[in-house]
Amino acid sequence: MPVSAPLVIAAEVQEAVAAGEPVLALESTIFTHGLPRPRNLDVALEAEARVRAFGVVPATIGVVDGRPTVGLSPDEIEQLSTADEVVKASVRDIPVVAVKGLSAGTTVAATGYLASRAGLRVFSTGGLGGVHRGAPQTFDESADLLTLAGLPLVVVSAGVKSILDIPLTLERLETLNLAVVGYRTTDYPGFYIADSGHDIEYSVDSPAEIAAIARMRDGLGISSTLLVANPVAAERQLDPALHDDVLARALSAANARGVSGHDTTPFLLDFLQRETGGRSLEVNVEVYRGNVGLGARIALALADATG
Repeated sequence: MPVSAPLVIAAEVQEAVAAGEPVLALESTIFTHGLPRPRNLDVALEAEARVRAFGVVPATIGVVDGRPTVGLSPDEIEQLSTADEVVKASVRDIPVVAVKGLSAGTTVAATGYLASRAGLRVFSTGGLGGVHRGAPQTFDESADLLTLAGLPLVVVSAGVKSILDIPLTLERLETLNLAVVGYRTTDYPGFYIADSGHDIEYSVDSPAEIAAIARMRDGLGISSTLLVANPVAAERQLDPALHDDVLARALSAANARGVSGHDTTPFLLDFLQRETGGRSLEVNVEVYRGNVGLGARIALALADATG
């Protein structure tokens, strides 16, 4: 079976990378699988506009009709946002969906991998994948972690979702040599909440400091991603007491119904959204907006430092 070009890079992105201008990678699963229609398309286009407002080129990444693409056009974003048969692709899935001619939203792992292949250095997402609860028995761990351990990126997220095992995730990040810095905090965020109750060692005060750490890493020949934990603003987080109550009930319900494996995460997230009256969805959007803005400023700082 003939295979098309392995990676499509938008001309605007190619030109910006070649010129050393700032570019920010953005994922596609947030609008293919993470948000309901038509909100998903609005959020995706708003993110691109927000990046451009900083003077940075947005590079939304996904697979369109078998074409892994860095720098989706507005029409391609709309296609992925509205099509019924869009799969979710991690790194291992990219060759399969490409040859089969499928469209896919790319996970953090796949987005980071394709971004790095295209020469991008900064990537903003909502939350990272991590180690799942019960992983010592199930070995259920996101491919995001191992993939990012081999990519020299800067990735901005609001930590990992609190439905995961945060202490084990932090241990795994250390094992994989993934450096974690908190943006103006040493409280590790739990996505929906600003403070997961777990601490990290280092905080950073500015995009310029983050860029300096990334340059030092590169100069030392270290190839792992620098993870920037950017908490949602306290006044916009999910109420911590509500969060803890709903999460406890969600975990209990999953256990009672025998939900396991790949079904666990969507079950828990749906439970959270339903039991918070949609508030968790609004926090999800706020988290993404904040991470996109910080990622754009980091891309600018890196470009200024190397230009």
